[in-house]
Amino acid sequence: MPVFKLEKEPLFPNPSLSEPDGLLAVGGDLSIERLLIAYQNGIFPWFSKGDPILWWSPNKRMVIFPEKFHVSRSLKKVLKNNEFDLRADTAFAKVIKKCAAISRKTESGTWITKKMISAYNKLHQSGFAHSIEAWKDGKLVGGIYGISLGKCFFGESMFSETSNASKAALAALCAKLLEWKFILIDCQFKTGHLESLGGIEIPKSEYLKYLTESAKHPVRPCSWTEFFKG
Repeated sequence: MPVFKLEKEPLFPNPSLSEPDGLLAVGGDLSIERLLIAYQNGIFPWFSKGDPILWWSPNKRMVIFPEKFHVSRSLKKVLKNNEFDLRADTAFAKVIKKCAAISRKTESGTWITKKMISAYNKLHQSGFAHSIEAWKDGKLVGGIYGISLGKCFFGESMFSETSNASKAALAALCAKLLEWKFILIDCQFKTGHLESLGGIEIPKSEYLKYLTESAKHPVRPCSWTEFFKG
């Protein structure tokens, strides 16, 4: 099956037409309009520096249902003792840069390129992308960023510079999404770390049904800062 080449119009082929590895299309741009259409249809960009923009829709999707997020004993203790000051949208640009700087055993370089950083900062400024941050002694030590549309949060990446920092940020996110009756957090690909936090793989067909349900709810771009105070 050929990989689709995108044109100027922000349109995508049906996600069911992706390759076995999940690759669906190549080209296009990272405009706000195109990115929002992509996420609403279960598609996301993932490419390395120097490569064309690649768009993916894996046949299996890693997700976390907020109500099933696994809080370990050690994390419960961290949260109970308020070891981190947990905030949202106060340092989005710093969070994405720190995520880009992470050294990963299975990857050389980073897929969070300058183009990606610029695009997601624009999404944040437009109220669609958010960061949940863990601060300690006035220093940003962990966090996660992603996109909120309807009743789904599309997680992109997270970082941790001290034990449990990113887990605490994710726990805060899950608690808030549960309060807001969100359906799921999209984690894209399976990892052992995400599994340990309660993540599970579901078929693309099931994932797309959740997106259809999510799309019934209005998209309200805004800052989340006030919702994570205290």
